[in-house]
Amino acid sequence: MSKTAADLPKHRVELSDPRALRALAHPVRLRLVGLLRTHGPLTATQAAEHVGESPSNCSFHLRQLAHWGLVEPAEGGRGRERPWKATASATNWQLAPVSGEGADARIALDRVVVQEYVDQIGRWFDRRPAERDEWLAVSGIGDWILEVTADELKTLEDAIDALVEPFVHGTRAEHPGGARRVTFIHALVPDEDSSVDR
Repeated sequence: MSKTAADLPKHRVELSDPRALRALAHPVRLRLVGLLRTHGPLTATQAAEHVGESPSNCSFHLRQLAHWGLVEPAEGGRGRERPWKATASATNWQLAPVSGEGADARIALDRVVVQEYVDQIGRWFDRRPAERDEWLAVSGIGDWILEVTADELKTLEDAIDALVEPFVHGTRAEHPGGARRVTFIHALVPDEDSSVDR
């Protein structure tokens, strides 16, 4: 099934309702959203082959995701043969509550996302022996210890977003030869009790 311009997600969906966060905080649903963003539109049967679940289970999860505006039916087909597509190229829940009612839902989603990142990195480690040197030389993990204010960290994050945005899936009209999908994972994690005030 080939993609048309109408099938490509174009925007970011914002989640703040704790019920929506809980709906997405499920490993299968998270994988389905990611799958549709990179390989969609797909039917529940096609999606099931990718995520290792039954078509009926995928159909259920796709309907739950549709309820919260994360996926929607694409044109063509009926029932389990109806294709689904992602409604956005990214999901943001930074405006979701971090304390009080709803905070548990945000933590649950954050934990599922982080575990998916860990699993993805683990699969990369398993594949590395068969990878070409050119990709081994430019991939990997690492960290920096920064000393910044909250405003400076926001400025840094905005600058990173601006650098990455032109390469985000679905935003390029053409891809150069040899292009591959790469997951750019970043985490901004303040250390506990680490003031650098002197």
